[in-house]
Formats: sequence, structure tokens, C-alpha cells
Amino acid sequence: MEDNLFEQRIDLGALHNSVNAIKNEVAQVITGQQQMVNLLLIGLLCDGHVLIEGVPGVAKTLTAKLVAKIIDADFSRLQFTPDLMPSDVTGTSVFNPREGDFKFKPGPVFSNIVLIDEINRAPAKTQAALFEVMEERQVTIDGATHLMGFPFVVLATQNPIEQEGTYRLPEAQLDRFLFKIEVNYPTLDEEIAILTNQQGKTQLQMLDGVKKIISANEIKLYRSQVQQIIIEQKLVEFIARIVNETRNNAALYLGASPRASLAILRSAKANAAIKGRDFVTPEDIIEMAPHVLRHRIILTPEKEMEGLTADELIEAILKEIEVPR
Repeated sequence: MEDNLFEQRIDLGALHNSVNAIKNEVAQVITGQQQMVNLLLIGLLCDGHVLIEGVPGVAKTLTAKLVAKIIDADFSRLQFTPDLMPSDVTGTSVFNPREGDFKFKPGPVFSNIVLIDEINRAPAKTQAALFEVMEERQVTIDGATHLMGFPFVVLATQNPIEQEGTYRLPEAQLDRFLFKIEVNYPTLDEEIAILTNQQGKTQLQMLDGVKKIISANEIKLYRSQVQQIIIEQKLVEFIARIVNETRNNAALYLGASPRASLAILRSAKANAAIKGRDFVTPEDIIEMAPHVLRHRIILTPEKEMEGLTADELIEAILKEIEVPR
């Protein structure tokens, strides 16, 4: 916990201890990838879905499974394929001959932590089936609404390199993800550590030793504490200026929506709480903005041809706007 020279207005001790315990447990299985783990925890504290993008073999799925295993809640995994139907995800009504009527059979999306592997492999109709459940935490089938349990978080992975048999996610669906985490290769030292640590154990053996650390009730408590984190009005205006700049930037074909502003606000509060502070700083906002914005903006074709990336543009926008102090 950071050294604070003020009296804490919100007791974040239990939250901070739980986060540290989760990170320590993850570190026993995963070498490196601290940023991905941190952002996954922030997503959990913000009630936000997370999209994880990276080449095969960089522990995207393993990390998501590990975080889910640490939470004392139900977990389900879906492997998206081009022939996957909406009913394979949400469930369907099945005729019960004994009772003479139809009964709803829930699909695998009815869980607390839902891991969707290779989300960009399913066609548009199946992607559309996720719209309602991701935003409203409910599924409507045959006129009946079925609510999700608490908590409900979607962790989705995709491969940015392989294009055969994939579908581009629609902007409306991308906007429903709190973060898009870009996962890079490990450093040389981290790769040596991976080889050293995993030579005597299988992945299944490593996962079997993972302990449950946090319950659904604790998540509910921590989320309420995150909502109480203090943010000054000048920082709220700072967030609004960042997002507004994406709508007026000549290099962008599509800017970010108000949902992005709320996502930066919520994730900055969670980032402050994880670091042991009950107030948001400009650094929290600057740290969270790229992960919130990179999948919500679209560069103009000219800028894409010039090789400009979304992250480079976001960095330029953050440098242009005066940071409040």
C-alpha cells in the first residue's frame, strides 16, 4: 500500500489485502503479465467485461481461467467457432412431453465468470446474442426474460494475427467491453523463468493448486467501496476533454461514446482503490485511458495507411490536453 499522509475516508484494507493475495496466487502459475492481471481485477471491481487480444501462447486463456478459479463463483468456457448458433450460447426452450409445454434450458452464458475463447470466430448472429446479456445482464427468449446471477463478467480472447475464419466484431459490441487488453510476448528473463518453473508440472497440476480467495459477497462490498472513491470535478472535466477530443480529431473516423467516459471514470476509481488511495489522481486517468479507448476509436483510412496506431493517437491526445493539478 502506498504511504499516505492523510486519514483514509474509506477503509480499503480488506480490498487491498484481497488484491495482493490474488496477485500472489496468480504469480505462482503465471510469470509476468502483471498488467493483464491488474486490468482483469479492475474489470472485476468495475463490473466490466474485458477483451484480451494477443498472439497464441501468451497465457491469455490461462490467465482468465486462473482469475476465475480464484473467485468463489461459477465459471464456464465457450469456444467460439464459425458454426456456433445463438442458442448454443444463451440457451433454448425445450419441449417437455411429460408436462406438455416448453421449458427454458439455460446455455453456458448463464454463469458468473464466462470465458469466451476466440470471440471473433463466431458469425454476426451469434455475436448479436451477446449484446443484451453483456449490457443488461439478462437474456430474453420467447418473450421471457432470464436474469444473470451475481457477479456476471465476460472475459473474451481474440487473436489479432490469424484472419482466416474470423469475423470483425461490430463497433456496438466492442463498446460493451470496458477494456481491450493487448498482451505482448514475455521478456527474455520472463521466458527463462517460465521454462524453469513449468518444466516439472503440467498446466492442470498448476491450476489444481490454486485457492479460492474472494467471494461474491466480497466483490459486492469492494464494488460499493470503489464507487465511493473521491474524484474532483476538475478530473471529471479532464476525462470529458479526453473523450471529446477523440470526436474532433481529424485523424479519427469514429470517436468514443459517453460509455467510454464512464468507463475511464469507473476504472480510474478502481485503479486508485487497488493502489490504496480513496481518491483519483490524473495518473489514474492517464493510465486507464488507452485500455478504455483503443477499441472504441476508428482511424481514418489515410492514417491507417500511414501506419498510425490507435495507441499512438491516444498518447498524442493525452499529451495535448493540460493535466489538472
